[in-house]
Amino acid sequence: MKLLSLVHRWAGSLVGLLLALLGLTGAILVWEGEWVMLPGAGDPVIEDVAAIAAITERAQAEGALSRITFASEEIGLHQLVFADGSGAYVRQDGTVVTRWASQWERPELWLFDLHHHLFAGEIGETVTGFAGIAGLLFVVTGLILWWRTRQKFELRLLPQRFRPGPIVRHHRDLGALAAPLLVVTMLTGIVMVFAPLRSALIGAEVRPKEALERPAGFDAAEALAFAKIRFPGASIRRITLPAKPGDPIAVRMRQPFEWTPNGRTQVSVAADGKVTIEDAATANGSAWLSEKAYPVHSAKVGGLAWKLAMTLSGVALSILGSLATWSFWTRRVSKARSVAARLAR
Repeated sequence: MKLLSLVHRWAGSLVGLLLALLGLTGAILVWEGEWVMLPGAGDPVIEDVAAIAAITERAQAEGALSRITFASEEIGLHQLVFADGSGAYVRQDGTVVTRWASQWERPELWLFDLHHHLFAGEIGETVTGFAGIAGLLFVVTGLILWWRTRQKFELRLLPQRFRPGPIVRHHRDLGALAAPLLVVTMLTGIVMVFAPLRSALIGAEVRPKEALERPAGFDAAEALAFAKIRFPGASIRRITLPAKPGDPIAVRMRQPFEWTPNGRTQVSVAADGKVTIEDAATANGSAWLSEKAYPVHSAKVGGLAWKLAMTLSGVALSILGSLATWSFWTRRVSKARSVAARLAR
């Protein structure tokens, strides 16, 4: 048990601040729809294919358009992203609300990048995945260590005193209390990052594709119209324009049964007329788990109750990671100073 405690404390002192950062940014992002207070952000969604096609064509005329994420119940604005990293929010009537030259001008963009990628792309995403694995192990080992002292459990958001002893007791009690939510948070984060783990859990990801042939020369407006005809009950969530010649126009859609905010149903239309259709209803294996993990992790489902639960999970993780790291190194520094003082006598 002493060895387990030693490993738990040392590992936590090294990973704690990263977990605290992920917990805090995650808790903030859960409420993104509430704090992005731009004109039109609260507008009800009115899906008009002709209107969004017109906005898409107008945006294409401005420059190299990368994608448009269309208005949702969370944020009732279209988000335009251009190839150079600039972007804009546009109301559903086509009025431009705000523009930015880089993600650093929009807190919701750089917070998302920080939480998911640590500003380091795929490498950063992998690091967050391993941090999630470490966090899951901390929950398990922490519960084992807490079990001996469970009769002294006290419900406190913060320690009684900010000294190593009270912080350790508070850390164990808060960790035990938040353990179920932390397990859900860690597991969903891990399976989003590591596809092989999803496959190992419930089988390889299978997304059947349907191929069609259409006349060549499809533009964005025609692709949007075709996608809506193919899936009349689905909402159009995003259009991605070709990054280079030969790439297709991809229209992402969300069918009523899908949990993911932007859906996993996709219609891709190539310049030569080849159409590829991915119907989320036919996906199975780990594709099912992948589609559920993100909305659960980010509280895009479950209403207010689950948003509060995921917020508590993020706040608890932030407190656990930051105070544990601080108390551990404070104690180490204090001991080192005591030894140095004795040697100096």
